[in-house]
Amino acid sequence: MNPSTWSLWRRITALCAVVAGLLVVIAVGATVTAAANRSETEQVMDRLTPALVNTERLYSQLLRQQSSVRTYLLTGKDSDLDNYRDGQGQEAAIIAETRRMVAGEPKLLSAVDGIAAATARYRREIAEPLISQTRANGVNPDTAAPTDQSRAVYNDAAGQINALSQLLSVRRDEVTRQVRTSGNLLVLLLIFAAVVVVVAGIVLAFLLRRLVTRPVTDLAGEVRRVAGGDYEYEIRSTGPPELTALADDVDTMRRRINADLTDVQDSRRLVEEANRMLEQQAAELTRSNRDLEQFAYVASHDLQEPLRKVASFCQLLQRRYSGQLDERADQYIAFAVDGAQRMQRLINDLLAFSRIGRLTNGFTDVDLNKVVQDAAAQFDAQREATNAEIVFTDLPVVRGEEPLLGALFSNLIGNAIKFRRPDVPPRIVIQATPGEDEFEISVEDNGIGIEPEFADKVFVIFQRLHAKETYPGTGIGLAIAKKIVEYHGGRIWIDPSPREGTLFRFTLPVPVPALAEESAS
Repeated sequence: MNPSTWSLWRRITALCAVVAGLLVVIAVGATVTAAANRSETEQVMDRLTPALVNTERLYSQLLRQQSSVRTYLLTGKDSDLDNYRDGQGQEAAIIAETRRMVAGEPKLLSAVDGIAAATARYRREIAEPLISQTRANGVNPDTAAPTDQSRAVYNDAAGQINALSQLLSVRRDEVTRQVRTSGNLLVLLLIFAAVVVVVAGIVLAFLLRRLVTRPVTDLAGEVRRVAGGDYEYEIRSTGPPELTALADDVDTMRRRINADLTDVQDSRRLVEEANRMLEQQAAELTRSNRDLEQFAYVASHDLQEPLRKVASFCQLLQRRYSGQLDERADQYIAFAVDGAQRMQRLINDLLAFSRIGRLTNGFTDVDLNKVVQDAAAQFDAQREATNAEIVFTDLPVVRGEEPLLGALFSNLIGNAIKFRRPDVPPRIVIQATPGEDEFEISVEDNGIGIEPEFADKVFVIFQRLHAKETYPGTGIGLAIAKKIVEYHGGRIWIDPSPREGTLFRFTLPVPVPALAEESAS
């Protein structure tokens, strides 16, 4: 596998593995060297040097034995042989201890054995015969005088001791050099370990700079270039696969943002164009409203006067000439009077519909109980004639315009009385249900009802479900009610759940202070 395609994690792991391997090798070598150094140091301090000291002690014990024997040969006293006997014991102990110290050193062991043999020969051939002779023959000064043979045997034993001393000195110097060598090697290994760590740190810093710091800096520069407004600039990155993948992801994000920005700019242009069109439409609507206001003024003044004249003169004709003309003429006059009156009602309703929301005195706190009571009072005559019953209680206080809300309930109550079932007294129930941020008001009657398929149609202006001969009216009352409710921020609909009659439901917002009190509680 090509190392240039390795990930950053894999490269760092490989570097750490190499460094760890080198450090393990160094640690093993240092451990072996330290163990050898310790063993060699112990050999010098605990074995060779004490053994070298023992050679001096052996020579001293040999000399002690010689002196003790000569003294005995001159005096003949057995007490003078105490040092001789003690020297033999000390010599044996020293030789045994030295053997333990030089165990594993054949040459040195051979030298120790040579000393033991030489001292034993000195005692066997020189000291013991002289002691026996003196015991048998008595003291003889000539016997105490050393001979060539005694000198040769004694010198051989002393030479063996000197030879061991020289061997021990040479061996100690050799081991000392080994200790020094192993110590130097241990220091070199520690230095090499430090060099490996330093080099690994340098290589790691180089890798981080080459594979992380520099690519990240370059990537940051490219990102800043894009952030500066060059959204078409393609982001690239050279480095480990992680940063290359990151650069690809950032470039993908740039392309998406650029595409979204293009869409936003297009949408902005469309919005600006729509705003210009809305401004034009608003200007046209303003002109249309002015025209509507002018029409309302004309309808309320200029059109009303001719209609009043037509209706008045037709009524005069009807009263003056009723029965004097033929039956068809009376019918035509009645049609004219009825048409003029219906035109007046239609114009008044249109004026009322157009004025909703335009001519306002501002919202105030309105008690719906009072509003419904005043609205019901308008129908006292119809209530008496039809035995109608209007039930309401505990209606809330809302924010709105009292005249408009009065017109709302007047339309709904009037419809309930007008569209009653034959021979069934109308019963109208008005209730309110509080919600989180709005009141739901219901107006339910027991009249003829409205089919579900016409539930939305009845709120359209001039839409009638019955002929005007059956149920009089202009067909604008529920359209006015819908506009009043929507002007107050609510909605109105027909609930199809009742089996008979009609159930109107509409909502009115809860006053803001009331909402604040509920939140505080």
